[in-house]
Amino acid sequence: MLFLPREEGQGLVEYALILVLVAIVVIVILAVLGPVVGNVFSQVVKSI
Repeated sequence: MLFLPREEGQGLVEYALILVLVAIVVIVILAVLGPVVGNVFSQVVKSI
């Protein structure tokens, strides 16, 4: 019982890693689709 692993902060670390992964995915999607969305809005404004 002296060398049992401590798992108190494990859940918090896992949630933090999931949040970081989601943030990275969102940033990549915005970086890829950002110019496309900007072009669409520009064309809409020009047509008005």
